[in-house]
Amino acid sequence: MRLITVSSDGKANFPKLNLSIANTQEQIREVQRLRYKVFVEATGLQALQNSDGLERDEFDEFCDHLIVRDTRTGEVVGTYRVLTRHGLKKTKTFYSEKEFDLGKLSPIRDSIIEAGRACIHPDYRHGGVIMMLWSGLASCMQRERAQFLIGCASVSLADGGGSVNALYRKLAKENLCPEEYRVSPKLKYELHDGPTHEVLQVPPLIKGYLRSGAWICSEPAWDPDFHTADLFMMLPLFRLDSRYARHYLKDAQTA
Repeated sequence: MRLITVSSDGKANFPKLNLSIANTQEQIREVQRLRYKVFVEATGLQALQNSDGLERDEFDEFCDHLIVRDTRTGEVVGTYRVLTRHGLKKTKTFYSEKEFDLGKLSPIRDSIIEAGRACIHPDYRHGGVIMMLWSGLASCMQRERAQFLIGCASVSLADGGGSVNALYRKLAKENLCPEEYRVSPKLKYELHDGPTHEVLQVPPLIKGYLRSGAWICSEPAWDPDFHTADLFMMLPLFRLDSRYARHYLKDAQTA
């Protein structure tokens, strides 16, 4: 099923990009191959290596998979997966519940969709791909009549944790959610005092969430499989920044 089609003007050095939803097993395998290249090969996580070259889990078959494809080469260069309420009826749990206790969100559980496994090819990490993926998420929220989008945003621990310490302490000051939406990590990443980076690099995924109006809803959880510290993010539809709402929902209406 085609979700949305957006292309660049195709001028020099600007690829033509197309956004869709995977509707075949081969398209899902393309997504899983990209995730393997980015999450496993590029990070050297030996524990997750396999002979298939696919990064997959038990949630994949129940999710919608957004695909950004370079139409010049046919290559999948960006992806996001979405667990809708229909999928949740089958999984009975959000992926986030592996890492966080979401008990406080029980009153709004039926109004939530979950995004995860955000992945962009290293050569395409510019604003165009992430904006297209966010247009797809907005379309999913609109189609599902969801009031909340949740997801985990990861920060690498390759630098010993300096980045996540600096990021959380800085970003939580202005972006922490109200107490009624606060969740707790099951395996907490212990923040520590120490030197912070002079230039704070906010990961594109977290930047996208915050620019759209999302909250940080927890202290970081430790994900030992991917060697990351994960923040639980929530975007209420009513907080979707008007500038981005006009862009996302305008594109979503072309679905």
